[in-house]
Amino acid sequence: MNPSPASKLAVVTGGNAGIGLAVAHEIAARGHRLLLVARDAARLEAAAREIAGGHGGAAEIRVCDLSDAAATEALAADLAALGPDILVNNAGFGDYGPFADLPAQSAAGMIATNIAALTRLTSAVLPAMRARGAGQILNVASTAAFAPLPLAAVYGASKAYVLSFSLALAEELAESGVTVTALCPGPTPTGFAARAGMTRTELFRGAPSTSAEEVAARGVEAMMAGRAMEVVGGTNRLLAFATRFAPRGLLARVTHRAMRERLR
Repeated sequence: MNPSPASKLAVVTGGNAGIGLAVAHEIAARGHRLLLVARDAARLEAAAREIAGGHGGAAEIRVCDLSDAAATEALAADLAALGPDILVNNAGFGDYGPFADLPAQSAAGMIATNIAALTRLTSAVLPAMRARGAGQILNVASTAAFAPLPLAAVYGASKAYVLSFSLALAEELAESGVTVTALCPGPTPTGFAARAGMTRTELFRGAPSTSAEEVAARGVEAMMAGRAMEVVGGTNRLLAFATRFAPRGLLARVTHRAMRERLR
């Protein structure tokens, strides 16, 4: 990577692994500067070295736990001052099991990370983007956004929020030069399931999966093209379309059965 004075600054949350790191590679390959944000300092440093080795440019890092409101607010203040050209809200996690059995802090953490931090960081970067009439925001949602998700109720609801928020914001900003894209991947092999405490099972057993690299390529392409939504994978696009016509109660029963099978 050989940045020019005109190269863009991209901030990627959850940029130390999985889809976030793959997105960072895609953006670095386009010659842009990077600020990677995550809570694990060692993995962030490793990701920055990987980016530098692959693209020849340095990636800056910021250690931040986005489930912590004070840490998120401090990051938001810094981003407002930096005025990045691109914001990728990728950080997020899910815990699985009956909602009544999950610790209260689990739901609170998902809401703080998946919803509150994403919303706050978006609000932080928008004033500068609107002032210059240009900017790109990529919010990582999920195919979980399209139907109720029993046994992952809070996670599914958080991704439904991300999708709805992103589509509404894309419409609000349609004449501003700022674009918002919701990326909806299906099952993607990353460290996500392990963090959710599912190391003994295969969450997506029998479901088609897409690599983090392909998800990132599709997402960045959609963001650069200014598309409001990108559902990755033909089967996922078909399923997302079908959910428009199915009763919500039926969808909940079908997804409940599927989740029970995958979590056994």
